[in-house]
Amino acid sequence: MPKVLISDSMSNVAQKIFEKNNITVDVKTGLSEEEIIKIIPEYDGMVVRSATKVTKNIIEAAKNLKVIGRAGAGVDNIDVPMAKEKNMIVMNTPGGNANATAEHAFALIMSVLRRVPFANETTHKGQWEKKNIKGTELSKKTLGIIGFGNVGVRLSNLVKGFDMKILVNSKSLESRKKDYPHVENVSFEDLISKSDIISFHCKAPKDGKPMISKEHYKKMKPTSYIINAARGNIVDEKDLNEALNEGLIAGAAVDVFSKEPAKENILFNNPKVIATPHIAASTTEASIVVAEMVANQISDFLLKGIKLNTV
Repeated sequence: MPKVLISDSMSNVAQKIFEKNNITVDVKTGLSEEEIIKIIPEYDGMVVRSATKVTKNIIEAAKNLKVIGRAGAGVDNIDVPMAKEKNMIVMNTPGGNANATAEHAFALIMSVLRRVPFANETTHKGQWEKKNIKGTELSKKTLGIIGFGNVGVRLSNLVKGFDMKILVNSKSLESRKKDYPHVENVSFEDLISKSDIISFHCKAPKDGKPMISKEHYKKMKPTSYIINAARGNIVDEKDLNEALNEGLIAGAAVDVFSKEPAKENILFNNPKVIATPHIAASTTEASIVVAEMVANQISDFLLKGIKLNTV
């Protein structure tokens, strides 16, 4: 009978699916690398979200591990090359939390345009800052979406009612343009210079370098905003902070950071920045969907050899 370890907190629907398929499952969260290394030889499968880092050391110790499943899209926390070297399958759940992430990006856009956090904080303090809070409307603006996968597509649909122009920078869009007549595919340079809001929904570059830096901000509208709910290292945080302080752009809202958990960051306490702790995918609905997807995928692989959403 196959045996699976769930090492991160997630919906108990995953555990129930494994049990229904007669797969032994242990839920052990908050373990250190050393603690996982001690027990991982017992397991055929492993399920993680973003907290567990599946390192080279863990993979080398996992003598019986056949599959690692990520309940979510990004696999940055898994040493994928090492897993492949050991003939382990790595799976993710693309699309499972796309709506949640897109909605959070949209919430960040509205919050930064209308200064909602500042308005909320000062009103609770009885300061009544009405005269000092003037927002910006989303309607009729140009939204630039960098990356046009599940999340980018969903965000483009969410803003349809705002009569916006939507620019996209995506290599994969050319082959499927006919499916998205409401967007225009443009170069990165065109997008950053013409957009009022720029929202990242792409993978980080393989070389690890930021996609946007100080020189790019100089080409942007001084009234523009940066939204990042994708990966922290896409944006050079030092350059972003300087661009905000120098008035090169108007504001930013970020859900991801170059180093997480972000206990300190150069963007913290900048009044032009809204920050949330990597919660874009954290909804009740999305947690159930990704847990269900990853449990079914791993069950199908261990019991039937079916490979779905491998990376």
